[in-house]
Amino acid sequence: MKQSMHSLSTAVVEKPSLISKVFIFMYGVLCYLFFFGVILYLIGFMGNLLVPKGVDTGTSSSLMSALCINIGLIALFGVQHSVMARPTFKAWITQYLPQSMERSTFVLMSSLVVAFVMWQWQPMTEIVWSIKNPIGKGIMYGLFAMGWGLLFLSTFLIDHFELFGLKQGFQQFKTYRPVTPTFKTPWLYKLVRHPMMVGIMIGLWATPLLTIGHGLFAFSMTLYILIGIHFEEKDLVKTFGDEYRAYQKKVPKIIPDLSQNKKS
Repeated sequence: MKQSMHSLSTAVVEKPSLISKVFIFMYGVLCYLFFFGVILYLIGFMGNLLVPKGVDTGTSSSLMSALCINIGLIALFGVQHSVMARPTFKAWITQYLPQSMERSTFVLMSSLVVAFVMWQWQPMTEIVWSIKNPIGKGIMYGLFAMGWGLLFLSTFLIDHFELFGLKQGFQQFKTYRPVTPTFKTPWLYKLVRHPMMVGIMIGLWATPLLTIGHGLFAFSMTLYILIGIHFEEKDLVKTFGDEYRAYQKKVPKIIPDLSQNKKS
């Protein structure tokens, strides 16, 4: 789920037939629908809500066995997501696939890996914290909903359908010139540089019942997000140069500076 502060559009240099264009578009639609189903399941998985298997459900194994399997699953996601997000991999894969399919393929593979991680996740049900007070529970569930809502809202503030590959499939039906990446900071991006990642982290940690397994999942993904942000910002500096460096100095990475905003 890699965030981008700039346009993800790529120029369609190939000239596929109408049948190929329809296939590519339908491929993008199916990849998007699969992603959307997986992200909805992930929300239920983390909250142990309305899904057959949550982060704390399933057949328990020994603590050490579960720990090793779960760390391996997180590592699998990290490797897949990191490798496929790199510009060098994108340049390689577009030698074999049309550019209009690259983003959808990334979304599909990431969704498949996340689905596999949830399927094979081993519960570790020892309790880290348990909030029984109704008000405390309500606050946690409110934060949980806010976090995932923030994720979706942030994608629409840039370009949701481009971020997840649908727009590229549609644009191939038109002839257009290469799009120069443009730097933009709509609304939430004026508060923090990575509101999507902030939303995910809130959604991962906001729970009235935190088990070791839930904590391991949340901690591992949070660590991966922070590492990913570091490398993503290097790419953004390469793309936008001083414009992005000035943005880094002005806007916090993940924790908003409310006092500064209040003064401005």
